[in-house]
Amino acid sequence: MASMPTRQLGKNGPRVSAIGFGAMGLSAFYGTPASDEERFKVLDRAIELGSTYIDSADVYGDSEDLLGKYFKKYPQQREKVFLATKFANIILPGGKRVVRGDAQYARESIAKSLKRLGLDSVDLYYVHRIDKNVPIEETVGALKELVDAGKIKNIGLSECSSDTLRRAYAVHPIAAVQIEYSPFSLDIEHENIGLLKACRELGVAIVCYSPLSRGILTGQIQSPDDLEETDSRKQMPRFSKENFSKNLQLVETLTSIAKKKNCTPGQLTLAWILAQGEDFIVIPGTTKIKNLEENVATAKIKLRMHQFQFLELVGIGRDWNWNWNWNWNWNWNWSELELELVGIGWNWPLIGQGRSRIGRNYSRMGQN
Repeated sequence: MASMPTRQLGKNGPRVSAIGFGAMGLSAFYGTPASDEERFKVLDRAIELGSTYIDSADVYGDSEDLLGKYFKKYPQQREKVFLATKFANIILPGGKRVVRGDAQYARESIAKSLKRLGLDSVDLYYVHRIDKNVPIEETVGALKELVDAGKIKNIGLSECSSDTLRRAYAVHPIAAVQIEYSPFSLDIEHENIGLLKACRELGVAIVCYSPLSRGILTGQIQSPDDLEETDSRKQMPRFSKENFSKNLQLVETLTSIAKKKNCTPGQLTLAWILAQGEDFIVIPGTTKIKNLEENVATAKIKLRMHQFQFLELVGIGRDWNWNWNWNWNWNWNWSELELELVGIGWNWPLIGQGRSRIGRNYSRMGQN
């Protein structure tokens, strides 16, 4: 197995690969899934490279079934993997989404997930979305019972508010909060949301899904037409034809910076996220082994703090409504740049996301 740096989940939790593997795209939302054998090859390579934190969910198509078949065929791989899955996010026929976080549904969901996975327990069980009609104390109380029963080992939350996190933590320690985070999605840093602050006060790890902004930041998607018709990204504002060309200009600038340092824009982005702190973990997903290898190679990129802000470096205006005070020396030289990037308290205005996304996330992460 390749050497991969690890990071800790929670104050006293397990250590997991700093670069995990998001398994969603293997099974759902991003076009027609490949054959089981082709997907097994991707899982094999992820584990071989040390990307052993594998993230699934009961709503990701056949993801849990696929992993169950994989572990049945290759039982020796199970002990190498830190497996996370999720419940509470339900997609009804027709595409409508509902959320259930009641205790009964938590118990029913883990039983079904374990059956699909062919396992006795999972390493981390997330509340995928917060049910605003059920007190979080009830939801986490049910998960605490599952911990005591040996069916799950750690508890996580996804897309929660800081208040919900604190209330949940009072019932049982929370190992991780999963949230979308990238240079395009910095909502958790906003003082009105306070989620990053709460995580750090409690010692909760931040697991970043979509760290490459659904693939935009890889630079490999040059047009929405590159996506299959069944790819759910076609319905996202950031991928609309009107917005995508503008967003691509930002990515092209990022790509030019990455080329000067002999890395890809995706690697530069992942390295920047990991440099935010030892409590940050990324779980980029892919269906292609070459992309997986590129993502994992990010572990070799070391970033130092430098006297410039990433947004300003790329040449994009920051959100001045946040009224952050900066005192930077902008006299830098490309030859001296070591990819040591820091930038907190700013928002890269991805077209189709930006401030409107902050408003949406703040509502989505509202108290319950």
